Amino acid sequence: MVNACLEKKVKRLVHISSVAALGRKVGGGLVDETAKWEENPLQTHYARSKYKAELHVWRGHCEGLDAVILNPSTILGFGDWTKSSCAIFKQMHDGFKWYTPGLNGFVDVNDVARATVLLLEQGNNGERYVVNGDTWHFQQLQEEIARGFNKPIPSLKANSFILGLAWRIEAIRSIITGRKPLLTKESAQVAQSKTEFDNRKLLAFLPSFQYTPLVKTIEQACVRYRQHYT
Repeated sequence: MVNACLEKKVKRLVHISSVAALGRKVGGGLVDETAKWEENPLQTHYARSKYKAELHVWRGHCEGLDAVILNPSTILGFGDWTKSSCAIFKQMHDGFKWYTPGLNGFVDVNDVARATVLLLEQGNNGERYVVNGDTWHFQQLQEEIARGFNKPIPSLKANSFILGLAWRIEAIRSIITGRKPLLTKESAQVAQSKTEFDNRKLLAFLPSFQYTPLVKTIEQACVRYRQHYT
């Protein structure tokens, strides 16, 4: 894609990356656009693929491509609830009882779309922008989604031992059934990590931009999921 953009002399490439490409730090902490990739046990295969994809965009920028990179946190909204971050809505709808202790950033899918259009039109060449609405504990997120579906709130805490056991069971189930595991070793690690993402750069560059409160995002998504799937 980068090579095609260079060859055809496109006016601008907006690359939708992920905060995963900035990397997670052992011990957690605040991550912003200046973060440098560090190889450590918390880096998932997904994160590595996003990081390496960005390297091609930066290479293209050095070769003359006008490029802007967006690094959204975990995107929430209505979609196929059997895939990606949408799957947490199905989990809660199905009465999932466990909650995890981690801390993470979340953003409304419509906010990512609006930011993409604005930065396509106004963004500074060669810049990246973290797109993150709210930082919540996974427990808070799970409880809010459960309430949106009028389902019981998860009451069982999944500690390191439980998560370790769960991803191994899922790995065996996946081999037997041929289906993707609901939990992997990597996602279990992320569920325990505590990382915050700084969104001040985008807000300073686009003063009129406002994020959708996560409570509203979840409320609207739950309504649409109920209408579509039930």
